[in-house]
Amino acid sequence: MPKSTGANLAPLVEALIKRGGQAEEGELSKLAEAISLHLHVNADEVAILVLVRGGHFLRFVYPEKLQGVGTIPLTSTSALAARTARDKRSEINNNFVIARHASVFEAVPLDDKRAKPIQKIMSVPILLNSKVVGVLQASRKGMTQAAAGQDFTSAELNKLLEIAGQIAPCIQLLQVKEP
Repeated sequence: MPKSTGANLAPLVEALIKRGGQAEEGELSKLAEAISLHLHVNADEVAILVLVRGGHFLRFVYPEKLQGVGTIPLTSTSALAARTARDKRSEINNNFVIARHASVFEAVPLDDKRAKPIQKIMSVPILLNSKVVGVLQASRKGMTQAAAGQDFTSAELNKLLEIAGQIAPCIQLLQVKEP
């Protein structure tokens, strides 16, 4: 695993900034893939959400299949992403499958296989100048906790927070298509 995440992410972030947040086809997948490599998860286990509608809702920008499913109000009491943005607090939950949470997004198959439940998850705010512009999450999916793999650690949470800081300048610019 590389020492610094900046080497892989910097060109992707710079390209998005240069185009004012207009992602070219496949670009967000490349960003998620780069993030996933640092956290030993699959690219479809990375989620990037941005604030929309005056900062009152979150919408997925990645995985792209979730963009049209709907938004998450920051007032939600059951959505981890909303709590992360609202409280500006990072969190690990290695027993997420039993936690009360909004599962509508989780049920959307991201490929041609049946969707697997999220067993373990890390969630961090994406901050730019101390202001929340989005949420970055990494999860481990599987039909059981054992199948999902090892528990997330505080070192991995710190790595995710570092990555969130590196991608923040381009995340605030991402244009989200409203359905």
